[in-house]
Amino acid sequence: MNRTYRVMVIDDEESARKLMKAAIKWDELGMEVVGEAASGIEAINIIDDLRPDIAFVDISMPFMDGIEFTQTATARYPDLIIIIMTAIDQFEYARKCVSLPVFDYMLKPMVREEITKVLERAKDRLDKAKDFWEENQEDSDPDLAEENVTEAIKKYLEENFTDSTLNLAFIAQHFGFSSSYLSRKFKQDTGKKFVEYLNDLRMKKAIQYARSGVKMYLTASEVGIPDPNYFSRCFKKYTGMSYSDYH
Repeated sequence: MNRTYRVMVIDDEESARKLMKAAIKWDELGMEVVGEAASGIEAINIIDDLRPDIAFVDISMPFMDGIEFTQTATARYPDLIIIIMTAIDQFEYARKCVSLPVFDYMLKPMVREEITKVLERAKDRLDKAKDFWEENQEDSDPDLAEENVTEAIKKYLEENFTDSTLNLAFIAQHFGFSSSYLSRKFKQDTGKKFVEYLNDLRMKKAIQYARSGVKMYLTASEVGIPDPNYFSRCFKKYTGMSYSDYH
């Protein structure tokens, strides 16, 4: 049975994300858009849950640009297919990505036929690839079941949650486990998904800053979510109210 490949669109322009989702006949390619992000910071926070096979990444974004995202993401997900989107006047800047494992570069505004051709090539690579996401998700090694690993990870997170590049893949690498194994073990031991636990730590600290009257953009940076728009959504989801209303 053929897999449906998972696609993520990372662009700070909402109109560009909507156009990308609407313009391509994803079903015919055997693909689906599983999520989107308005910045590299937001993408790093949600990529563990989305598990994309392909990511379209705008090179020019605030707080963490396309190059920084590509460096971080490909270090943790070496099989992730990155397609960089760039305007003509940013092309020299985009060449900084040459040393990175970027699958292709596309000039904005992008043409539907060109996007489809790139996706067909990406699908061909994914079809040929072995040991990709699906097998990683199935992978479980009972020999890795160290009793104190979850406590060690919780301690590490409490001391380092202000690092904006922290996510499950980073922690898995740091502690020498597969992401899929660690994801299951952490949820089993704590009752929470890894990203929920990390965001809880960040939001508890953010509440302290909010009560002290610290401006939102400063708090966002201090707790490891320097993209204030994404921080604002996280804060409202956690507390039920906006940052400015929280006293």
